[in-house]
Amino acid sequence: MISFTEIFSEFTALLAGPDPDLLEIVFLSLKVSLTATLLACLAGLPLGALLAMTKFRGKWMLTVLVNTLMGMPPVVLGLMVYLLLSRSGPMGFLQLLYTPAAMIIAQTALVLPIVTALTRQLIEDSWKDYREPLQSLCVTPMGCVRTLLWDNRVSLLTISLAGFSRAISEVGAVIVVGGNIDHLTRVMTTAIALETSKGDLALALALGFILLFIALFVNAIVYGVRARVA
Repeated sequence: MISFTEIFSEFTALLAGPDPDLLEIVFLSLKVSLTATLLACLAGLPLGALLAMTKFRGKWMLTVLVNTLMGMPPVVLGLMVYLLLSRSGPMGFLQLLYTPAAMIIAQTALVLPIVTALTRQLIEDSWKDYREPLQSLCVTPMGCVRTLLWDNRVSLLTISLAGFSRAISEVGAVIVVGGNIDHLTRVMTTAIALETSKGDLALALALGFILLFIALFVNAIVYGVRARVA
C-alpha cells in the first residue's frame, strides 16, 4: 500500500510540473463550466427579472417550478439530457452525446434555474422600490429590466459566481452525458472519482486542491467587488 508520504510527494510533483494531463482536465473543466454559466446567465438574468416584474396567469406555478428545479438531482437532469441527445431522442441527429457540448447543455440546464430563481427574488424586492419612479418616467418594460439588472449588478455577480461554483463542482450529470472519456470529456470532478477508485490518490488530490483553489478565487472576487463598491 502506498504511504501518505509517497502520495504527497507525487501530489507536489504534479502541481510543480505541471502535468499535461492535469492541465488538460483543468482547462476542459473551466471551458465547460464557464460556457454553461455564461449561457445560463444570458437567459436566466432577464428571465428572472421579467418573472419578478410581470403579472400573468400561472405565474405562481412557473415560480414554484423554477424553485423546484433548483433542487433537481444532477444525475436525474443528466438522464433527461441523455434521453434528448441519444440516437433515438429528438436531438439525436446532432450527435452531441459524449462530447463537451453535451456537458455544457447539462450544466446550463443545471445552473439556469438557480440563476433565474435567485434573480427573481432579488429583482422582486428591488422592483417594489423602483416601480413607481420608473413607471412615472414612462420607461419601457425592457428598459426597467435593464435598469434593475444594472442597479443590482454586484448581487447578480454573486449569483453568477454561485452558478459557476455549482457547475464546476457537478459530477453526476456530466458523467451521464459525457462518459468521462479520457482526452475528450474528462473534467476535474469525474477525474477525481475515477482516480480515487483506481487508487491514484496523488492525481485525485491534485485535482481536489485545484478545485478548492478555484472556489477560494471565486469567493475572493466576490469579496473584492463588494468591498470596492461599498
